[in-house]
Amino acid sequence: MNIRRAEYPRPSHFLLHISDTHLLGGGRRLYDRVASEDHLRELFEQFEASGGRPEAIVFTGDLADRGEPEAYDLLRRIVEPAAERLGADVIWVMGNHDDRDAFRRGLFGDLVGGQRPVDRVYDVNGLRIITIDTSVPGHHHGELTGDQLDWLAEELSIPAPDGTILAMHHPPVPSVLDLAVSVELRDQSALAEVVAGSDIRSIIGGHLHYSSTATFAGVPVSVASASCYTQDLMVPVGGTRGRDGARAFNLVHVYPETVLHSVVPLGAHAALDWIDADESARRLAADGIVIPDAAAPMFVRAVEPPFTEPIRVLA
Repeated sequence: MNIRRAEYPRPSHFLLHISDTHLLGGGRRLYDRVASEDHLRELFEQFEASGGRPEAIVFTGDLADRGEPEAYDLLRRIVEPAAERLGADVIWVMGNHDDRDAFRRGLFGDLVGGQRPVDRVYDVNGLRIITIDTSVPGHHHGELTGDQLDWLAEELSIPAPDGTILAMHHPPVPSVLDLAVSVELRDQSALAEVVAGSDIRSIIGGHLHYSSTATFAGVPVSVASASCYTQDLMVPVGGTRGRDGARAFNLVHVYPETVLHSVVPLGAHAALDWIDADESARRLAADGIVIPDAAAPMFVRAVEPPFTEPIRVLA
């Protein structure tokens, strides 16, 4: 039998990308009807049942709808046990609904808190993930300061072994819905100058409440939909209409030569058939097809400016 190697090996890295949880404290519901807490719990139940084991779970902003400390405590109580079961670390990104002080205190245990931007660098087994804070306190549009862009350029001046994923809340993409222009990321050309020619392989974001893809400065951009509620893109042209449904999250598989972003709808749907892992392996073997293994992982650490030493070790 002739043996054929699959066109791609197993991915070198696997991330779970979730956005816009919009949790509230005190068991309250968004718009008095959207059970954002229940939807996030359902997301993890659905994902864990798949048997997937990501290296990290990246949340791209708007984690708390009103920046309440109680909401961040609730988020940790939902996410951290799930992440421990999955063997994954958690990477938090600031959004326009988040509060920097409560975010720092609640999610990082920062006793000082404060309103400085929450920008961090993670090295996930050779894949660098940079989180950059596009929020503007008191507003809903996004901006990056000159200091932030200088810091980003400095970090990118030394390429990472497996390249970089840039995680941000406000994505640098066009707005499908007219009203979204009012809350878009401003002055994107300055960011493009830093991104172009760097080792950034993908930009991931949220904010829009619908899944979308584009390119920015030659780099693919993937926007994850919200886990709470979404925007209806079939609204009459020019309008905006939120809906309590069509929630989704993303899977990010990083290969040596490409990054694959896959949208996963949240919720149960009728199955047509099911082929388990053992049967899949049997059929591939019968056809003489081999999927090469991925490269071995390296190490993981996290650094936040202006520190130069690791501030915590990721699992």
